[in-house]
Amino acid sequence: MEPWPSRSLALLLCAAGALLLLPAGDPASWGRALPPLLLLLAGGAALLRLCARPLALRRPPERVGYLPEPGCSRRQAARRARRSRRAGELPPLYPNGWYRLLDSPGLPRGGVRSLAALGEQLAVFRALDGQVYVVDAYCPHLGANLAVGGRVVGNCIECPFHGWQFRGEDGKCTTIPYAEKVPDFAKIKTWPSCEINGMILVWYHCDGVDPVWAVPEQEEIASKEWVYRGHTEHFVNAHLQEIPENAADFAHLTFLHEPVFMSGVDLRYTHSKLWEPVKHCWKAEWQPEPEPNKHCSQLVVKHSLTVFGKHFSLMDFTVRARQVGPGLVFLTFEHAFLGRGTILQSVTPVEPLLQHVVHRIYYQRNMPAVIPKFILKAECIQFERDIMIWNNKQYRSKPLLVKEDSAIQRHRRWFAQFYSENSTRITFQKGGLDW
Repeated sequence: MEPWPSRSLALLLCAAGALLLLPAGDPASWGRALPPLLLLLAGGAALLRLCARPLALRRPPERVGYLPEPGCSRRQAARRARRSRRAGELPPLYPNGWYRLLDSPGLPRGGVRSLAALGEQLAVFRALDGQVYVVDAYCPHLGANLAVGGRVVGNCIECPFHGWQFRGEDGKCTTIPYAEKVPDFAKIKTWPSCEINGMILVWYHCDGVDPVWAVPEQEEIASKEWVYRGHTEHFVNAHLQEIPENAADFAHLTFLHEPVFMSGVDLRYTHSKLWEPVKHCWKAEWQPEPEPNKHCSQLVVKHSLTVFGKHFSLMDFTVRARQVGPGLVFLTFEHAFLGRGTILQSVTPVEPLLQHVVHRIYYQRNMPAVIPKFILKAECIQFERDIMIWNNKQYRSKPLLVKEDSAIQRHRRWFAQFYSENSTRITFQKGGLDW
């Protein structure tokens, strides 16, 4: 992708600026001035390159969302908080729908990845023709992990233990090197998958039902009108439903997210006097979509900023967040001066109460890369405030609500469509949790 301004133009501007700073009328003195100017030129080029580079921010599970404890490391404090928390009466663990496994560039032709998702261990591989397949990771023969040392042969994945080969399309075993005949029943489970918007996704349904809806393609990403400008990764210790439910919780916007993002993510200090004069103002409306898109919902958020009570109109913008199924959100925004773009949010359950959340931003090609990076970083700060709530809260199946919270109940009724009678639930035992 070509940053704006282009690297060649940026270097030319730096060189021209350096030449303007050379002493006039005395070429003999240029030798003394040249080294610091070259250093300035190199520094300017490095700064421009840094600004153009996509943002990449990955937070480990214990890094965000927990209060520090005296004498404990971050990891120890997080572990204590998780053990002492009472999770509540949780919904089924894994809603039916499409989930992101990894980004397309992370799986080249012939590549194999071992991934944990939805309480399963999966092997994801790209055949030599470019097609992506998702299969159970463990070989039905003697249980070797196909993605740990296994290799791609044509459109098959080969077990590293005994060389059995399984076809990605249907899981059928095509080759057993030392056997006269391959049994008809020798096969491995395959998972429906797709590749769209720069992501590889898997379809999950507790009853093994084939996909009943498709993930929409973002036209501007497919046409490369919008280019990738960075991503953030977080792990949330909560049930998946807690995350999209925020869309219908308007009251939390005007309290948790009112303090300006510069006040940080630690909720003990976000309402500090220092930043009190600067406030975010939010107005939101959430609605489910009708058939044939009943698996989608729309959140429209209008944002403004006040400084000492005065409206700062330059920061007025509208965000349209379209939830597609339980684990995908398209946050599209448009600003009069800052341009247009989208953040793709994916939420994938790793295990019952651990969600892997990724935000990828795509933005207008002709806008400076620093703009979408700033937007993504500001969104990251607001999201980490939510994580501090999610990581420490209890799920209330029968919450105490007031009239102004009615959208939360409507959201729960809408979200219930992603569960089935056979959806896996947590059962409580004296020894701990079982699922």
